[in-house]
Amino acid sequence: MRFLQHRSGENSRGLFGDDEPPTIVNAFKYAIYRVSHERNFLRDVTLAYDVQRLPVFNQFEASKKVCEQLSRNIVCTVGPANPDVAAFTSSACANLNIPHIETRVDAYAAPFPASYSINLHPDPELLSHAVLDVIRAVGWSEMLIVYNNHIGLLKVQSLIRASNETVNMGVVVRQADAYNMRGILKEAKKKGWRHIVVELNLSETALFLKMALQEGMIDSYHHYIINNLDIEILELEDYRHNYVNMTGFRIVNMLSDFTKNTLFDMELFQENTQLPILNGSTLSHQGALTFDAVYLLSHALMEMKRAGFLTLPNTSCDELNIWRDGRNLYNFINNMRVVGLTGPIYLYNGKRLNFQLDIMELGEKGLQRTGTWAPGYGANITMNRFLGQGIFGNKTLLVSTMLEPPYAMLRTDMLKSKPLEGNARYEGFCIDLLSEMARIVGFEYKIVPVPDARYGVLQDGKWDGIVRELIDRKVDMAVAALTISYEREQFVDFTKPFLNLGISILFKMPLREKPGLFSFMNPLALEIWVYIFAAYFVVSLTIFIIARFSPYEWYNPHPCNPETDTVENIFSLSNSFWFCVGTLMQQGSDINPRAVSTRIVGSTWWLFTLIIISSYTANLAAFLTVERMVSPIESAEDLADQTDISYGTLAGGSTMSFFRDSNIETYQRMWNFMESKDPSPFTKSYQEGIERVAAGDYAFLMESTSIEYITQRNCNLMQVGGLLDSKGYGIATPKDSPLKEKLSMAILSLQEDGKIQMLYNKWWKSSGACVRDDKKDSKASALGVENVGGIFVFLIGGLALAVVVAFIEFVWNSKTNAREDRQSLCSEMAEELRFAVKCHGPSKRPKVRQRMCSKCKSVKHKKDCPLSRMRPESSANGGIHTNEIKPPRDYVQRTSGDFELDYLHDKCDFGAGGYLHVEYSDTES
Repeated sequence: MRFLQHRSGENSRGLFGDDEPPTIVNAFKYAIYRVSHERNFLRDVTLAYDVQRLPVFNQFEASKKVCEQLSRNIVCTVGPANPDVAAFTSSACANLNIPHIETRVDAYAAPFPASYSINLHPDPELLSHAVLDVIRAVGWSEMLIVYNNHIGLLKVQSLIRASNETVNMGVVVRQADAYNMRGILKEAKKKGWRHIVVELNLSETALFLKMALQEGMIDSYHHYIINNLDIEILELEDYRHNYVNMTGFRIVNMLSDFTKNTLFDMELFQENTQLPILNGSTLSHQGALTFDAVYLLSHALMEMKRAGFLTLPNTSCDELNIWRDGRNLYNFINNMRVVGLTGPIYLYNGKRLNFQLDIMELGEKGLQRTGTWAPGYGANITMNRFLGQGIFGNKTLLVSTMLEPPYAMLRTDMLKSKPLEGNARYEGFCIDLLSEMARIVGFEYKIVPVPDARYGVLQDGKWDGIVRELIDRKVDMAVAALTISYEREQFVDFTKPFLNLGISILFKMPLREKPGLFSFMNPLALEIWVYIFAAYFVVSLTIFIIARFSPYEWYNPHPCNPETDTVENIFSLSNSFWFCVGTLMQQGSDINPRAVSTRIVGSTWWLFTLIIISSYTANLAAFLTVERMVSPIESAEDLADQTDISYGTLAGGSTMSFFRDSNIETYQRMWNFMESKDPSPFTKSYQEGIERVAAGDYAFLMESTSIEYITQRNCNLMQVGGLLDSKGYGIATPKDSPLKEKLSMAILSLQEDGKIQMLYNKWWKSSGACVRDDKKDSKASALGVENVGGIFVFLIGGLALAVVVAFIEFVWNSKTNAREDRQSLCSEMAEELRFAVKCHGPSKRPKVRQRMCSKCKSVKHKKDCPLSRMRPESSANGGIHTNEIKPPRDYVQRTSGDFELDYLHDKCDFGAGGYLHVEYSDTES
C-alpha cells in the first residue's frame, strides 16, 4: 500500500500483496475516504489512492512495482503484509527518506529495523507477557504451545522467554499443520495436557478447535488460550455450550465512542459501496491497524502542513535522490499522540509503546470481556464469565460412587408400587451429602456406580476404579468413601475432607471368660502378691528384731507381783508373724507393741494393710461385675508378632497402599505377611472381608468409620486397638476442575451448620441394632506397681524410721545402765547386743544380770570381803539393812537348792542407809 500527498487532489496509488484479504484493502479505502471527508481536516491536502496487487511469490516483479510507485511522489508507504516484499519496501523507503508504516507482528524479527520504519502492531514480547499474566491468574503449572509458521514461532520464542521467569512452569511445544493436528490432540489427551496455547492463524485455529471437539477435548477441564487478536472473528457457536475454558485477546477498543461511530460508518460505507470491511459486526485487528495508520498519518500531515515543512518528493530507485522533508514527516509521525480504533497510539523510535488488550472468555452467551491487560499494569480480571450461572450451566454432571454401606446403597423399597428410577434408586450417607452440595452449589447430577467396584490403585503405572474414571474424564466428580492420599492427589483433585478417620482392625468378638478357681487373685497383679508376701516377712522380722533391741518391750509379766525376778518380751518370732498376719487379715491380735519404735512399725503396717485391702476390695468388686473376654490380639503389634490369625485389606484400596508404602517396621512386617500369604488375605469387597472375620481366625484392616458402622449392626464383631493412621474422605474431581473450590466451600458450610454430623448420626447410630454395655465390654485391669507402689515406699520409710528410733532407745538405755554400773558404754552395748541377736533365745530374761564385786572380783563375796559384813537389823520388808547398801535397783534371781546373794549396787559397795534384799529358797529346810 502507499500514500500519495498531492496539492491538486489528483491520483494516488496503493500497493497490496496478492495474499491479503479484501477487507484490509477496503479498510484502507475507507480510511482515505474518512479522513478526506472530515470537516476542518486536511485543508489544502487531498489523499487519493490507486490499489495495485503485488505478486508475493515473484519478488522481482514485486520489487519493480514498489520502485515504480516510489517514483511517483510517494510521501509514505503502509505495508505490505508479506514479510519478504515488506522488507524490500522498508529498505527502499529508508534509502529515499520516505516513512514506512507497518502493521505486521513479524516486523520485530528484523535484527536491524530500517531507520524510517514505523510499526503500529504491539511487540510480540509484550503480547507474550499478556499471555503469561493470564496463565498466572488462572494458575497453570504446565502448558502445551501449538504453532505453525514463522509468525507463530516468533510468538512462541517470546512466550518461552517470558515463561522462564515463572518457576516450575512446564512447557511443551508442538508444530502443527492440517495433517498432524489430530495426532497432537491425541497425544495431549493421552498425556493429560489440558492447558493449550494456540499460536495459529484464524483458519488453522478453527480447524484445530474442530478436531479438539471431535476428540472430546472441548469441556470444562480444558483451557485454550487463543493468542490471536481476532478471536471474535472465529465461529465459536459449537463450543460455547460445552463450558470449555477459552481465552483470547482483543485490541479494538469496543467501549470507545469513536470506535462505535467508526464501525457504524463502516457499515454504511460497505452498504453503499459494496466493499466488505467487517466480519459481521467485527473488524479485524489488521483492518483496525490499517485505519489507525491512515488516521495517524493524516494528523502528522496536518501538523506538518501547519509548520510549513510540506513539500512534494521527487524520488526514484534508480537515482539516489532523497526527500529532504522525509525526516520531518517521520518525526511528526513518531511524536504524534492520537487515539484510534486500537486505543491510544504512542510511538518511540518507530515502536508502539502503549496499548490495551481486552481479555475475552467464551461463555454460554458467547465471548465476554472479563478483564484487561496493559504494559506495566498486567492482567486485571474484572468479572466471572459464568456470573449468575452455575459452574456447568444446565449440564447434568456424572457422579461416580461405590456401592458400599452406609455410603451408597441400592434401595429395596418402591415408590407408590413403582420401581425406583434414576438417582432415587440410591440411598446412603454420600447420597444425602451429594444432594446437599448440589443444593448449595447449584447443579444437576446423575449417579453412576463405578463398573469395576474399586476405588482405585496404581498398578504397573495404570490406575483403575474411580480414579481411572476421573482421569479419563468419564465422570465429573466422585462422591464415595474415597481416601485422600498423596498418590491419588497427583492425578485427581480432592476437596476438603468431609470425614476424618483412620485404619483400625475388625475382629470377631471373643468368648466370655469363665471364672477360674483362683480368680479371686485377679484384682492384684502377680508382682503385687509377691511384694505383699515379701513385705509381710520383712515387717515380721523387723518388729521381732526391734522388739528385742528395745528395752521398753521387756516388761513384768506379773504386774501384781512387782518383786518378780524376770522380765518378758512378748514379740517372739512366732508372735511377730502372728501380729502381722492378724493385721493383714483385718482381724487384729492380742499382741500390741509397747515401745515407740515397735509402735511405728505397727502403725506403718496397719496403714499399709488398710490401703492394700481397700484397693483389693474395690477392684474385686469391678472384677465380679465385669464379664471378662479373652482376645488373642489387642493391637497391630500383636498381629505382626503371630502367624496363627490371618489378616488382610481390601484389594486396590488406600489401606493396602498404606501398608505397601509404609516405612514403619511393624507395618512392613505385616505387608510382607499379607503379600506372601496363601491363600491371599486380600478381599474383593468389604462384604467378603466381613464374612471372613465372622468365620473366625481372620482380622480385617479397614477404615474406622466403616468398622463403627459394622459393629453397630453385627454384635459378634468388634474393633481392636486404636487408629494406625489419620486421614480423611474427600470428594474427587478431575484435575483443574472448577468444581473443586465450590464443593470445598459447600463442605465447610455443611460442617459449620452441623449437617454432616446429623447425616453421620442418621446412618451410623440411629439405625444400629447392637446396644453395647460399655461396662460389660470393658475389661477390668489388675492393680500393678504403678497403682499401689506408693504404699510400699511408705512401708519402707516407716520401717527405716522404726529402726532409727529403736537404735536411739537401745543406745539411751545402754548409756543409763553403763553409768549406774560404772561400765563403759561400749561394753554395756556389747552385752546387750549379744543377748538381742540371739534370735533363738528365750523371750524371758532376769531383771538383773550378775555383776562381779569390785572388791573381791567375784560374783559371790569372799569371806574376807568387807562388803560381806551386814548389819543385824532387818527391814520391815524382809531385807537386811546395812550402812553400805543403797536402795536396791534390781532383784536377786532365785535358784533351786541354793542360798546365794547377788549384791547389786551402783559402785559395787553398799553405802550407808542401803538395803540388801535377799531372795531365798526353803525347799530343803
